[in-house]
Amino acid sequence: MRQIILDTETTGLDPNQGHRIIEVAAVEMVNRRLTGNHLHRYVNPDRDIDAGAMQVHGITPEFLQDKPRFSDIAQEFVDFIQGAELIIHNAPFDVGFLNMELRLLEMAPLASWCDSVTDTLAMAKALHPGQRNNLDALCKRYGVDNAARTLHGALLDCELLAAVYLALTRGQESLSIGLEAHDAQADRAAARARPKPILLPASEAERDAHASLLEAIAKESKGACLWGAEQEAV
Repeated sequence: MRQIILDTETTGLDPNQGHRIIEVAAVEMVNRRLTGNHLHRYVNPDRDIDAGAMQVHGITPEFLQDKPRFSDIAQEFVDFIQGAELIIHNAPFDVGFLNMELRLLEMAPLASWCDSVTDTLAMAKALHPGQRNNLDALCKRYGVDNAARTLHGALLDCELLAAVYLALTRGQESLSIGLEAHDAQADRAAARARPKPILLPASEAERDAHASLLEAIAKESKGACLWGAEQEAV
């Protein structure tokens, strides 16, 4: 099973107000193991960055001046995520921005490239209702070291989210293993409890009756009955 942990940083909060992606990261995981394969690109948005957004991620317009546009990395991005399940924290936010960028390039939306999208924020809210479920809070709750996260960064956040996702879903894995073990134990117990079959030998009268029946069948079939031949061979 191929999964991609994905995150973006942006110029602001709303793509419908013209805000753009300035950083995208995608980290590959296969069968619940990080492969070391990842995609990480900074993007020149050709617009200003909101002051509030810069306080969150620390990325400045000056830093992005010589970076590629999203149009330059779009095909590389969709090729990387092709057919995978995307794991995203607060997925509607990132999906909204990615779909806007793809729409501007007249490319198919995100759902056409990936297999599905899983929102870890929704998962965390279901597991921990009424509690803080941002990435920092989840790292603390599950013992994931996020000391390096002084600012938001797409690649670092992907790596942290991968650890959080594995912790969020480990209970399901344990439950499955527990059920399999319980089923195996139950099968063994049932086998031990099952009574052994009792073999009752035929009486002499029953054997004589059986022989008479076979003789009658052989006579009726004019010797075509195989049972009699098998008995003689035995």
